[in-house]
Amino acid sequence: MVCKAIKNKEGASMKNLIGYEWKDASNGATIEVVNPATQELIDTVPNVTEEDVDTAVKVAMVEQKKWQEVSIYERAEKLYRFVDLVEQNKERLATLLSNETGKPITEARGEIANVKIGVRGFVERAKHFYGESIPAGTEAGQEKTMQITKRYPLGVVAAIIPFNFPSDLFCQKVPPALLMGNSIIVKPSNYNPLTLIEYVKLMIEAGVPAGCIQILTGDGPIAGQALARHPGVHLVSLTGGTAAGIQTMGTASQNLTHVMLELGGNDAFIFLEDGDMDLAVRETKWGRLYNGGQVCCASKRFLIHNSRKQEFIDRIKELIASLKIGDPMQEDTDMGPMVNINAAKRIEEQVNKTIAEGATLVCGGKREDAYYYPTILDNVTKDMEVAKDMEIFGPVISVIGFDTVEEAIEIANQSSYGLCGCVISKDVTRAMKIADRLECGGAVINGASFYRSFEMPFGGWKHSGIGNEGVISTLQEMSRVKTIVLKNIL
Repeated sequence: MVCKAIKNKEGASMKNLIGYEWKDASNGATIEVVNPATQELIDTVPNVTEEDVDTAVKVAMVEQKKWQEVSIYERAEKLYRFVDLVEQNKERLATLLSNETGKPITEARGEIANVKIGVRGFVERAKHFYGESIPAGTEAGQEKTMQITKRYPLGVVAAIIPFNFPSDLFCQKVPPALLMGNSIIVKPSNYNPLTLIEYVKLMIEAGVPAGCIQILTGDGPIAGQALARHPGVHLVSLTGGTAAGIQTMGTASQNLTHVMLELGGNDAFIFLEDGDMDLAVRETKWGRLYNGGQVCCASKRFLIHNSRKQEFIDRIKELIASLKIGDPMQEDTDMGPMVNINAAKRIEEQVNKTIAEGATLVCGGKREDAYYYPTILDNVTKDMEVAKDMEIFGPVISVIGFDTVEEAIEIANQSSYGLCGCVISKDVTRAMKIADRLECGGAVINGASFYRSFEMPFGGWKHSGIGNEGVISTLQEMSRVKTIVLKNIL
């Protein structure tokens, strides 16, 4: 069955799955979802209360006990069915994602297409996620005893998902939680929750019980923190800003609730004097301008060897001049607006601050409503805020010159962030040594730092997060281990 397209009617609004029913917030409060490209109202969604959160968690606790009795094979079949339903609805979903987020339709289609990759990867891993055995006699006194491990669900998982890649991050959090026998409550961004509401509908249609999966839309300080505070929640998996992560960790600590935090980044892009400039230009387009630069692991600080810096700037300026900025629904659009006007204004403020500190505006630096045009800043020095901890979440290329590898590594590592980084050089041995010294969770050689496969353990060092997401690691994070001891059995 292919779901019908949403029909927006005056006075109508999307509802949340709170407990077993699709309904409004208990106080009737709503949030407007606006198309950032046109400023037109798309729909409204509930702005849930703490009472609604409590209702959702209590139902999730009940349904989780039932769900953990369902075999992994049956859980997997329901998730495969979900993938099929997404595939049947992929153009409708991509259009909705583009409209509510502002990302070009071509990028939206790519994100929807990732669902089958991510879900299938987690299913395959879960089916082969075996326990371990400790043979008898591995230590003195244990010659007649065997020990085996088993994995169990944590319980209720709260998934707090940001605006920039809602579909991808839904797939990083929801399938592994369900596969390990947990129930899950999805808390999407207020800016673009509609696609994920549709995903939850498709999950229900695929056979995941209502209550085992739920979705709540609401303000982060209320809904998000209520989830983190609730004693019935056993894991908060949050992708978002570092400030939100720190607050959530503090709240969750009141109940010793587990947290997985994938937070901000200010990734360094290191280009050595022998680097391939054509490659650097291609990777800058992908690694900084994709999704309008609204990417946590986007390359943000461009450390370019001084002997090649002007060449790099000239080439990137040519690239930017060739891009089409405009209507996200046009097939040839390279970049659309930021997620909303406030996001574009924030970028504008950060760029102006950096220029006031002494940086030179090469091109861009222009905002129109929610659109912020690709920008190059030259003469950025290592003591400027943007070279340290000011994360510009938009299409801004801050260029920092360097003369020695030691200088580049020092600048790269001076940030309190440590999500990802990259180095471009034809000398792979040299590049490997630099990658090894970068203080971050992922280091890419001859590519931008914007790299995230579903398989890899993705997570940051320092203020960029706690824990790792990915097929290789999330099932462990979303379960707990028990050792069963067969004492004196031999």
